Amino acid sequence: MMQNHQQQKQGFGGGIIGPQYCAPYNVDLAIVRKVLTLADGFSVTDINGQTLFTLKGSLLTLRDHRVLLDAAGTPVVTLRRKLMTAHDRWQVFRGDSSDMKDLIFSLKRSSLFQLKTKLDVFLAHNTEEKVCDFKVKGSWFERSCVIYAGESLNIVAQMHKKHTAQSIMFGKDNFMVTVYPNVDYAFIVALIVILDEINQDKNSDS
Repeated sequence: MMQNHQQQKQGFGGGIIGPQYCAPYNVDLAIVRKVLTLADGFSVTDINGQTLFTLKGSLLTLRDHRVLLDAAGTPVVTLRRKLMTAHDRWQVFRGDSSDMKDLIFSLKRSSLFQLKTKLDVFLAHNTEEKVCDFKVKGSWFERSCVIYAGESLNIVAQMHKKHTAQSIMFGKDNFMVTVYPNVDYAFIVALIVILDEINQDKNSDS
């Protein structure tokens, strides 16, 4: 059992999207979403203001197809919503692919009716989806979110709101994410992008 846990830990530390996105220390990310623009701008920086990721949407399917780019503009992952699914399922693929062989993970709402958002995350090899590999719990309205490893209480990342006078004045939504050691922070950013999309859908439906 201990060996199995150790293997899981090593696999997890190796990076879900890539080992280059894992650090042996806490990584603090600042996420800025410009809320007054026609197409919401979404950028991720480190605590020194260095851009790590930006988000690109397709104009034709703006809400159903997003591409996460690194600082050089290279596609890291493509996020696609599966249409006509009750539980709001998203699939995330490597690079700019949408091919099932490049699937990294999929995600869906834990249940249909939720006061607070709960999302189940399944890595590509977990085809039976009996137990999730990660769980996202949070209230987007409060800008608080916690990401757990599987059904455990082991926290791998947390998000919290960052209020500044400048952010209110310039119509920017700023929040901080702390990613714990050896956790793939590109993976965490992809989860938060999807959480944001699901929240915007809830707002437009209400």
